[in-house]
Amino acid sequence: MTQTDGGPDAGSKAPGPGSGAGGVPAAIALTPILAARYRARDLDVIRAAAPGARLVTVGFDGHPDGPLDDVEVMLRGRLPAEVFDRVLGRAPALRWVHSATAGVERVLTPASRARGLVITNARGVFSRPIAEYVLMMMLTAARRLPQLLELQAEHTWQPLEARELRDVTLGIVGLGSIGRAVGALATAFGCRVMATRRRPEAGSDASDGAGDEPFLGTLMLDRVLSPGQLPEMLAECDFVVLAAPLTEGTRGVISDEAIAHMKPGAWVINVARGELVDERALTRALREGRLGGAVLDTFLEEPLPPTSPLYDVPNLIITPHTAWSSTRVLDRSVGLFADNLRRYAAGQPLANVVDPNAGY
Repeated sequence: MTQTDGGPDAGSKAPGPGSGAGGVPAAIALTPILAARYRARDLDVIRAAAPGARLVTVGFDGHPDGPLDDVEVMLRGRLPAEVFDRVLGRAPALRWVHSATAGVERVLTPASRARGLVITNARGVFSRPIAEYVLMMMLTAARRLPQLLELQAEHTWQPLEARELRDVTLGIVGLGSIGRAVGALATAFGCRVMATRRRPEAGSDASDGAGDEPFLGTLMLDRVLSPGQLPEMLAECDFVVLAAPLTEGTRGVISDEAIAHMKPGAWVINVARGELVDERALTRALREGRLGGAVLDTFLEEPLPPTSPLYDVPNLIITPHTAWSSTRVLDRSVGLFADNLRRYAAGQPLANVVDPNAGY
């Protein structure tokens, strides 16, 4: 099995590494992904992609409904890292794990690294709904929807001046498939778009990942900066969107120091991982009026408990990790995994292979 990313080689006839008939895996472990249970049609799609493979369902607690000793492939959903490692220890034949999430910090555990497992992820599956969520929140702030709703609740007729998005500068931290999708939609609204990414010289098309639907539109970037130039970008942006994976380099990227570089009235929108934001620093900035507002869809602690002080922070919009949600994402997620199963059986390169050193 090739561990480099890329599309299928149409001329390749080499059988895959699976020990089942035709190179398919002998057994596949399925953990809960975007729903508690797989739909019948999801299982049909997986069986069609790997005929004859035995399917083993693994619960949230790590308990399987069958033996794991011959499992070669795992479709991993929302398993905590410690549960994943426990399952890994009972699956000596496991070679490849497909993460149904774009972030893989809970899959790249020391145990999985030591085993040298091939890891693929769901890059591209969630780009469209998350991009739409971000634009919804930008419009909410620019058109002053929270204030208008307050006026309605007070039975007050008071028109408010709003901003057009073509007068807005958007900064995107992380220019992967989600960041590009956000930038493409923002471009369509006339925003000036800037971004930071680890490799500034990389391409800037709107599609990045096998799960992408072509196309969200043209992405026009004013500038692409390195992570070290983040303060320079923050100083120019009206909205800052966090769309980067969680790595040691991105942890706590929105800190007191970063906020000090931001324009008064700017907004932070986090659709990545809660650990990218210093929640105390953000809370202080909002309470002191140094930022216009913030939108958090992901948190250090999830579910966010009812006692969390974040619920009462002024100008903070909280949503329950739902930016990714749409009626299409489960079909795309299962479809991407099935496509990779066919590549696996044919001995072709898998899509969305993760670089364990980079963390994404």
